[in-house]
Order: sequence, then C-alpha cells, then structure tokens
Amino acid sequence: MIEFKNVVKDFGEAKALDSVNAVIEEGHVFGLIGTNGAGKSTLMRLAGGVLKADEGSVTVDGDPVYDNQTAKAKIFYISDDQYFFRNGTPRDMLHLYRTYYPDFDGVKWRELMGKFGLDERRKVNTFSKGMKKQLSIICGVCANTKYLLCDETFDGLDPVMRQAVKSIFVREIGERGLTPIIASHNLRELEDICETVGLLHRGGILFARDLDDMKLNIHKIQCIIKEEEMLDRIKEHMDILTMDNRGALYTFTVRGMRQEVDGFMERLSPVFYEMLPLSLEEIFISETEVKGYDVKALLF
Repeated sequence: MIEFKNVVKDFGEAKALDSVNAVIEEGHVFGLIGTNGAGKSTLMRLAGGVLKADEGSVTVDGDPVYDNQTAKAKIFYISDDQYFFRNGTPRDMLHLYRTYYPDFDGVKWRELMGKFGLDERRKVNTFSKGMKKQLSIICGVCANTKYLLCDETFDGLDPVMRQAVKSIFVREIGERGLTPIIASHNLRELEDICETVGLLHRGGILFARDLDDMKLNIHKIQCIIKEEEMLDRIKEHMDILTMDNRGALYTFTVRGMRQEVDGFMERLSPVFYEMLPLSLEEIFISETEVKGYDVKALLF
C-alpha cells in the first residue's frame, strides 16, 4: 500500500500539492487524472522517492520512501521525461537495472524486446518517442517490483502498442499481483484498465473512487417530456447531477441504484425513455460539476 498523509510540496512560490491524502491499495490498477500542472508528476515523484515532501508523509508498505533503499526497491518509476545513458543501448539499461533490482527477469526482458521488435544493441537516442516508451515499460515490467509508477506512459504509443501494454499489465497483475499506478490527462486511456480512479486538481485530490461502484450508482437517462408536471416530479424524486434538454428531449445524469431509477421511470411512463451507458468522462464531468468545478475547462 502506498499512502499519502497531509502531503505538501512547494516549488518556490508555486504550491504543487496542498494537503494531499490518498491510499493506493495493492493488486489494483490506480488511475490518476488531471490537467498538466495539476500535480500528477509531483505526486508520482514523491511516491517513487525522487522528491521529498515539505510536509506530511509518503510511505510504501508502512515505510517512508524518501532516502529509503528498501522501500524504493519495491517501485519502478517510468517518468514522462525519460532518462537514458548518453549513447547507451537497451542492453546497457538491462545491466543497470539488474544491479539495482535483484529480481530483474532478463529472460522475460529479451522475450518482450523481441515481441516489440526492439534491437537491444541499437543506441537508444536513435529510437522514436514511442520506442523509448516501449523500452521503459519493458524494463519496468521485468524489474519485478511490487509497484509500477507510470507517468503519461501511453503518450506516444500507437493504438496497437497501447493495447499490448495494457495486456501485459493485466497479465502481470494476475500472475504476481503487480500494482500499476497510471497518471494521465486522457480519461479514455484509463477507462478499460483502471479499477480505482482519482481526480487531482489544483494540488489536491478531489476524490478517489472505485470505477465499477461509480458506474453502478450513476446513470444517464434520455426521455421525452411534454408536461411540466412530469418534469417537476423527476426533479423532486431523483438525485439529478446534470440536466440538459433540446426541446422536449431531456438528458439527465442521476445518482441512485439502477433498479430504483428504472422503476421510477416505468411508473412515470413518459412518451419515450432509455437508460444509456456512461463513459468515465461523463461520470467525472457529473461528479465535478456537483462540486462546483468546470470540468470541461479542467480536463479538455
């Protein structure tokens, strides 16, 4: 478990993180979303022991991570701005990580390098951005650490490679209980892999929730309403998060159990209604608008 308690981090007059509290459980994919400058990379560097918190604590399995080799050995951090040896090759990176991570799997590393079509003898500075990301992910997976911190890891990967990386993560989670923590500003990239998602905004986490639970309790309804009385009944009896209409066609995002919402609409019997699936984007738009944030400006 990675835990942040009242974490504050400043860079001069700029406050990157302000009293952040969060818990990242083991064996699950945790997604961290927010715009550039929201504090995602700072949070990841703190979790990886690269930075020290000005206030509060960051612990890995109960131990402080900063300047603690035992705790840091449980973590592999893939930064958005990756570092490689000048004129180094992937093979040089293999030798480096083998010295730091005693459980590094060289056999798996060569297998994945072959599957991704990467030449271990070629200089990394001749790789494309996407190829460098692939190399970092391969090294991170093969280090066999308990936690894998991924900062904008899918940025630069083509759609096929993105799915390949997600499949590798799923396999590693099932086989050895890997815990990937993925920071991204792209909700669509996280929707099909993350189990828990946290929203970071202006240096603080607005909320972190189980994605399946959120989907079970938030629903989108489209219906045709011609009578004012029917609209009043919906407003009175439903927990409405958002409402939009184009003439008589109304779209509501509501909170509640599906069976109860569906039952109420059946009894109301409008001319037409249907319940539509919600995307992760729509869920977060609904949640943040309730908290008074303009999520359209915040995330897109």
